[in-house]
Amino acid sequence: MDQVFAPWRIEWIRREDKNPRVEECVFCELPTWEDDRNNLLVAENPHAFVLLNNAPYNPGHVMVIPHVHTGDYRDLTDEQLLGHAHLKQRTFDALEQSLAPDGFNGGLNLGDGAGGSIDDHLHTHIVPRWNGDTNFMPVLSDTTVIVEALEETYALLHEAFASQEGATVPADSSAVQFT
Repeated sequence: MDQVFAPWRIEWIRREDKNPRVEECVFCELPTWEDDRNNLLVAENPHAFVLLNNAPYNPGHVMVIPHVHTGDYRDLTDEQLLGHAHLKQRTFDALEQSLAPDGFNGGLNLGDGAGGSIDDHLHTHIVPRWNGDTNFMPVLSDTTVIVEALEETYALLHEAFASQEGATVPADSSAVQFT
């Protein structure tokens, strides 16, 4: 029998405070924190931001999250919808450039019954997929196998977002900005 050996994960599993800085909503608060790279916030525009999933199904698993706090997609204004959609387009471009997947899974978990862990602030998951990839571990054994360090994926995506037309990169190399 093959084994998955990832002893460095135990520190994350055993941590006492799962979200030490969060007072209300992690998705509302995270964009205001210092150190985007450490917080996995890789790109943003005035209406949404891109966050690496810290328990990814695959390398490059991101969430595109509106800045407005709502769990109902219908609450977004036309301007917010368009900003969210534009950032999803840029995310597909950055993922294709940096990771060269064969396809994507993407979608929203809306409402408590949909299985998302945060249901009061909507977010769109985008998961790169490769032909022959059969990541069955989360489905069969409630186990996540992370095959690439988040820091490496962040660096690849940050560079890909930064190379897009209209992107600006702050001097401290935090999240790439779009207007």
